[in-house]
Amino acid sequence: QVQLVESGGGLVQAGGSLRLSCTASGRTFSSYAMAWFRQAPGKEREFVAAISWSGGSTFYADSVKGRFTISRDNAKNTAYLQMNSLKPEDTAGYYCAATTRPYASMVWRTTTSYDYWGQGTQVTVSS
Repeated sequence: QVQLVESGGGLVQAGGSLRLSCTASGRTFSSYAMAWFRQAPGKEREFVAAISWSGGSTFYADSVKGRFTISRDNAKNTAYLQMNSLKPEDTAGYYCAATTRPYASMVWRTTTSYDYWGQGTQVTVSS
């Protein structure tokens, strides 16, 4: 079992930056692959980015590629999402997710691949 707590959300102008953090407690953090999803009002939760257990592999949604960077620090039990060049359409609740599923069976972009979720942090980008 792992508990996930997100932080770092807020209000920012278009073109600005934010860094989200997801801190885990419980089981060994390095045994989890991590991901970020987001959900805007009235829309389904969508994949943003994911990172493998060691950090050697990363995956991004096309809509954020080149603007967002996912990373992790296993010594600090924390995953990060650096968000640059933010756009109003990035406005959403951002959720951290974790899984212990084997790499070979991972479907990184689907919510059902992840077993643990945080409560979310709100990101609002003004135009």
